[in-house]
Formats: sequence, C-alpha cells, structure tokens
Amino acid sequence: MDGDLRVGTWLVQPSLNTISQNGSRRQLEPKVMGVLLCLAGHVGETVSKEQLIKAVWPNTFVSDDVLVRCISELRRAFEDDPRESKFIQTIPKRGYRLLASVEVVKRGAELAENSSTIPDIAREAMFSARALRLGVGLGAAAGVLLIVLLAAGPTSWRRFFTAKTSPQIRSIAVLPLSSLSSDTTQAYFADGVTDALITDLAQISALKVVSRTTTLRYGRPDKPLPQIARELNVDGIVEGTVQRSGDRIRITAQLIYGPADQHLWAKSFEREVTDMLQLQSSVASEIAHEIQVRLTPAQEARLQSVRQVNPKALDAYVEARFHIDRASKFEFDKGRESQKDELQKAFSYLDRAIEQDSSYRPAYLAYFEAMDNADAPSPFEYLPKAKAGLLRALELGEEDVEGHLALAQLLMRYEYDWVGAEREYRRGIEVNPSSGYAHFSYSEYLADVGRTTEAEKELRLAQSLSPAHDYFNDHFAVLQRTDRTLEQQRQTLEEKTPSNPFVLMIMAKNYAIAGRFKESVELWERCLTLYGRPDFANILRQAEAMGGPKFALQEWMRAVEEYSKKNDDLPVAMSAFTYSSIGDKDRAFAWLDKALEQRYWCIPFLKRDNVWNPLRSDPKFRDLLRRVGLPP
Repeated sequence: MDGDLRVGTWLVQPSLNTISQNGSRRQLEPKVMGVLLCLAGHVGETVSKEQLIKAVWPNTFVSDDVLVRCISELRRAFEDDPRESKFIQTIPKRGYRLLASVEVVKRGAELAENSSTIPDIAREAMFSARALRLGVGLGAAAGVLLIVLLAAGPTSWRRFFTAKTSPQIRSIAVLPLSSLSSDTTQAYFADGVTDALITDLAQISALKVVSRTTTLRYGRPDKPLPQIARELNVDGIVEGTVQRSGDRIRITAQLIYGPADQHLWAKSFEREVTDMLQLQSSVASEIAHEIQVRLTPAQEARLQSVRQVNPKALDAYVEARFHIDRASKFEFDKGRESQKDELQKAFSYLDRAIEQDSSYRPAYLAYFEAMDNADAPSPFEYLPKAKAGLLRALELGEEDVEGHLALAQLLMRYEYDWVGAEREYRRGIEVNPSSGYAHFSYSEYLADVGRTTEAEKELRLAQSLSPAHDYFNDHFAVLQRTDRTLEQQRQTLEEKTPSNPFVLMIMAKNYAIAGRFKESVELWERCLTLYGRPDFANILRQAEAMGGPKFALQEWMRAVEEYSKKNDDLPVAMSAFTYSSIGDKDRAFAWLDKALEQRYWCIPFLKRDNVWNPLRSDPKFRDLLRRVGLPP
C-alpha cells in the first residue's frame, strides 16, 4: 500500500514511519508500521498471524511473540484499550482485525484538509478562481495574476505567498534520523547521517541549529512536536529516516513548524553510496531554501563542493562506530581486556576506512573520539594516531567546529598545552560563533585555568545560544557551583541522570569532602554497582555495618590497594578523591601522580575542584600544578 493513509482520525505516513493526530506525532518501528499496513490492506477482515508474519517478515523465522509485541506497540501508539478496542481487535485463535476506517490520503485532499498547510491568502486565491469560473467579474490586473498562478500550479502559489504567510524559521533542531535497515550496525550509519546534516546546517550563520548532544535524547520522540519545540526553543524540527540497500541510500526528511506541528515540506532523496556527501548537502540546501534563510556565497559554495565517498570506506567507518560505542561501556570492566579489544577493532576499521579513502574526514576525527570516550587507561598507545587524525581532518576541512574543539581537548588533557588548547577553542568559536557547545567548552577551559569571570561570561553566553541544553546544570557545571547546597546539586543531577554512575561518583566525592560520609557511602555503593563492581559495593556495605561510614571508606581503600597490586584497571580518580576526603594526604598524592601519568580526566580540574582543598597548602600540590602547567 503506497502513500499516506487516514486510519480513523490518525494520519499515517509510512515513508516516515509516523502517525499523527492533533499535534501529537509518534514514531513507529519499521516492522510495527509493516503490521499496521498489512492490517489496513484488509480493513474489517480477520488477518491470521501466519499471514501477518509472512507479509512483514518474508523468508525469516520469527515467533508469535514478536508479532504480539508489534500489536502491543500499535495499541500503545493509537492509545487503544485492548479490552474495549476501537482500532485492533484480537480474534482468539485466528488473528487480528483492524476496526478503524482506512482512507488513502491524496496530496490535494491532504492539503485541503490541513488548513494550516495552505496560507490564508492562497486559499482566497483558490476561492477567487472558482468565483471566476462562475462568472464573478474580476479586475484586469487580478485576472492576469490569477491566470499566472493557475498556470504555475499550487506549488508556485505557495512559493509566491510564502514571504507573507509561512511561519519564519530562524532556529532548527534535527531529531536523530531512524534507520529502516534490519542490520543493527546501520543504526550507526543513520547517526552519522544525522551528524552530517547538523554539521551542514550549522555552517549557515543566519540559522541557529541545536547541537547533537542536545537532540540526542529525542531519539524516539514520544512527546508532541510542539512540546519538543518548546523544550528546544526552536521554530523548525527536521525528522526522517535513512535506509541503505546495497549501494543505494535513501533519505526521507520532513520539515515541521514545531510550535503548531505544521508540516511545511517533505522529500525523499536517493543516490548511490558514492554520492552520500552530496546527498546530505542536498538535504541541507533544500531545507535552507525552503525556509528562505540567507546563505552567503561561501556557505552556498561549501554545501555544493562535495566529493564522492568510497562505499568500502563507509562500511569500515560504520563498523568502527559500532566498536567505539562498545569500548566506551567498559570503563570499570575487570581487567579492561574487553575494552582494549574493542578499541583495537575500532582503530583497525578506521585504518581500513582511510586505506580505502585517504580523504574521508569522519574516520580521522573518530580516532580521538574512540580513545577519549573509552577513557583508555593507557592513552599513549592511541594518542599519536588520534592527534594526527585530528590535524589531518582539519587540513581537509578547516571550517569544522567539532574538529577544533576535539583538538583543544586533546591538547589540554593529554599534552597539558594550555596555550594551544585556548587557540583551538577560540578558533572553534570563530568558525561557528552561534554554537552554544563551543562557548560552553571554552568556559570550562577558562574555569580550569582560574579565569573565573571570563568563564562565567562564556557559560551565560552558551546558555543564551542554546536554551534547550541546561549548561548550568551540566555534570561539571554543577560540580563547581558553590552557590548551591549539596541537596540542590544532588536533586538537579538525579532528576536528569539518576542512573549515571559518573554523576553518582561526583556526588559521592562531594558529600565525602563535606564530611557527610554516610551519604557518600550510599552513593558510592550505587555507583560501583552500576559500574559492575558489586564486590567493592559489598565491602562498603559490610564495613559500614561494622564501624560506620568513614570506616567503610577506609576499608574500601584498603581493598582497592590490595587489588591494585595485581591489577591496574581501576579509575585512579576514585581513590584520589576518597583519600583526600578522609585526610590521607600521602595516598591521595600517590594516586594523583598515577592520574597525571595516565592523563586522567580529573587533572585539568585541579584548580577548580574543592575535593583537593585539604591538599592545597602542601608543597606537593603546588609542584603538581607546576608539572601540569597550571598557575598556582
């Protein structure tokens, strides 16, 4: 069944895998949409389970449970009560029946029904055309105008009147595009297309584009689009799908005026894999022209000056993304052998991508991302290739804000080159001055080096540029905000990320340095359990029962020291934090030395983090700052 459908009061758009009604839009999985279409093709009839499975999963064995789950998903999406169903009826031992009416939506009928799609003045022109045919006289000038419009067709009407009636879009969010492929690794390919589209749109200075880090949480939006638009503080929302079949890629995208859930534009693009970059730029260009945003000649040229992609390089890059994601999940894994194995596979696939296409920028950028996201305990093994990759990526595309920010992070954290890092942060802001994330990253750097007034200014600017991303309540921002009580910090972080072990670690050390050891032990237990170390969580629990919370932290550290005689896979910040908070300076400095050697993430925060307050008067701490290149 081709085209859009009206199922009951819901608009079903199979090409986008969405259903919508009264401003509420829901995304369906491709197979769930397949079940719906099969039922819609036999409306009012009982369709057996065997028929459904054969139609939706041809030549594939699936159990009845899979079909039952799809039916449940449909009922949930349509808000259908299975006990008093108005949409899908279960026929015991036979199958399912679609009860709602089904109507094929023609393009013209859809426009007529959705009055918000046609500008008021265009509807008046259409009415005037009917009046003319009935013999109502019009002035000569109006008649000529109407004839021109009628000859040009309804699309031209819309373009002609757009300047006066279409909603203005000056800010936009690209929701993560959905993969229609049954191959799970292709989800990483869809993520890459989303990133590329955001990057292309972000290069348009007249358009404010929400960063990927902010839109990531809307992967499968279950909120009405007007609500998402309010939360992200944007006018326009782009959503769609990506499908790859062999050497062909199909991207379907639609542009929506978020506040009113008003559909403005939709189009499918299909090309060969080799033309993927051109395909992505075409989507960005059409969106830019549709919303009539002004492009500078340089921006227009940049969107047009794309090259071909080697399909084998693309395949290797997608595989690398899969292993990068897996590597990042092994931070606390015993032995961390699994992490090392995943990193080696990721680097191997990236090498293969570059062998196939020496100018493929995403692969060069991904070397650093793989190393940094995994928080590898031996970064020097990966650092040379990561740095060379970033430098090469910037050679291939200087106008890349993410590349500059990544290089700044590398210089600051791994080489303690603070001057070089600031240069790259500032360059990133020059490339895209409207990037809230770029200003936030620079504010973090300024706070690290002790330039707090400038840091606060950049943080406020970042927040004003990206209101949807609450930078003031970011992990690190909350970590340093002295104007908040521990209870306020904890409430903020647990509301946003209640199951994030890293956040729990931050709060655990904050409570410990405040002398509130009971709350610290509780949070450390949760943190360690989530990180897959219930052995240490049990030590804390048992020791607290024996001698209280501070004793529990001391016993836990004894266990860590014993474990570390034979293993080197524990995050060193964990021990440095705890020793500092319980007053054991010698052991705190010993673990800080390890952190410096490993280029651990806590070192750039030496001047900022109050967990080091008990150590600051010690000459060893001033020497530590000197070795890192930070002012005392």
